[in-house]
Amino acid sequence: MSAPAMGPSKTMQGDAAPKKKRGPGALATAYLVIYNVVMTAGWLVIAVGLVRAYLARGSYHGLYYSIEKPLKFFQTGAVLEIVHCAAGIVPSSLVLTGFQVLSRVFLTWAVTHSVREVQSEDSVLLFVTAWTVTEIIRYSFYTFSLLNHLPYLIKWARYTFFIVLYPMGVSGELLTIYAALPYVQKTGLYSITLPNKYNFSFDYYSFLILAMVSYIPLFPQLYFHMLRQRKKVLGHAEDLSKTD
Repeated sequence: MSAPAMGPSKTMQGDAAPKKKRGPGALATAYLVIYNVVMTAGWLVIAVGLVRAYLARGSYHGLYYSIEKPLKFFQTGAVLEIVHCAAGIVPSSLVLTGFQVLSRVFLTWAVTHSVREVQSEDSVLLFVTAWTVTEIIRYSFYTFSLLNHLPYLIKWARYTFFIVLYPMGVSGELLTIYAALPYVQKTGLYSITLPNKYNFSFDYYSFLILAMVSYIPLFPQLYFHMLRQRKKVLGHAEDLSKTD
């Protein structure tokens, strides 16, 4: 699951409560700026690819195939955000960042890539679109924040678009996992059956069901956390505008 970012889609580099400690050094800051610029550009490539494919085909069906490679590359590239947390160059929660990043990587590789039958599902386009818009905004937000020149429009978008994009991304993720279930059950994908020399069994079908169930307690927590963050970040400015 992702907080849209998506998704759902992510409270990673910039959502942690401000702490009174020194930020990253000059070298780390330069690296983070380059990383976020590259990731912004990557998701822009995905967005342009989706639009071009739609205009060429005149249909939104099967658009996943037009952006499959860059999607895998840049979504997997988000794993570096876990490294950033572990190294202490960003102030975000390692556990929360790890969960949100790895859940998207899991959906990208262990579901959408592995179960090719779901790649043409409309639900895939649903979460890909949500992820794409979310990540363009999110990485732009981080880039300008690191440069100490954050336009209000980007800050507003960062803490507003998730209201629609997060549920949109989560819906697409859940529907895609659900669509994969019959194929996983039929093929026994990634499942380990007894007997074997390790005396260990694993049912990937049941694992996917548990993953879907986990959205029930986790989605509201992450969503309402972002709503609180929005009120905290944008509330003061909105109150001032009402008094003008």
